[in-house]
Amino acid sequence: MHTLMVADDHPLFREAIAAVIAASLPDTRLLEAESLGEALHHAGNCTALDLVLLDLGLPDASELEGLRALRAAHPWLPVAILSADQERRTILDALDLGAVGYIPKSTPRQNLLAALAQLLEGQVYLPPEIMRRSAAPRAPSVGAGMPAAGPRFAELTDKQLEVLLRLSRGASNKVIARELDIAETTVKTHVSAILRKLGVPGRVQAILAAGEADLEALLAERQAPSH
Repeated sequence: MHTLMVADDHPLFREAIAAVIAASLPDTRLLEAESLGEALHHAGNCTALDLVLLDLGLPDASELEGLRALRAAHPWLPVAILSADQERRTILDALDLGAVGYIPKSTPRQNLLAALAQLLEGQVYLPPEIMRRSAAPRAPSVGAGMPAAGPRFAELTDKQLEVLLRLSRGASNKVIARELDIAETTVKTHVSAILRKLGVPGRVQAILAAGEADLEALLAERQAPSH
């Protein structure tokens, strides 16, 4: 049995989420909060809480303030953003602050359930259709010729680059295994190697690093026939 909380100030939206979860995840307990203050109260009183679905438009927290507050008060608590904002920059900023996922409110029912299952398994969920969009390049650090993560991508094998590319698009281990025709355990091995070679502690940081590089171009360059 899982315990989830949805923090959103629109009662109809909370009711819709509750109906979806009740119909498809009947063993799940759902808490509701209409403000950041109420969400913090529930989180402080429910140590069995497995996941928070947090809206970015709460009346007492603008933009990513609610995420910052929850992460500061309860760093153990997985928080996924559930928002109408579909800007890629907002998604990456949320991940950078410690969110374990980002679900657009326009997500179809079946995709929402798949996202919840992925998050409850301890994986990161990102909206594939948004993560496929080209990211605006970040300004390099003063005195740096390229992002610090850039040189480390050269240490990845072609297969590891393919795995990381799919991770950055929001694919789960199961999906990556199917697309690359390899075992799911092999995907996990590749992910562990990617994290080690990039020098990052988790998938979120690897995905953020991938946002700094054009992985498709790097793969194409490697796979191009030599003359």
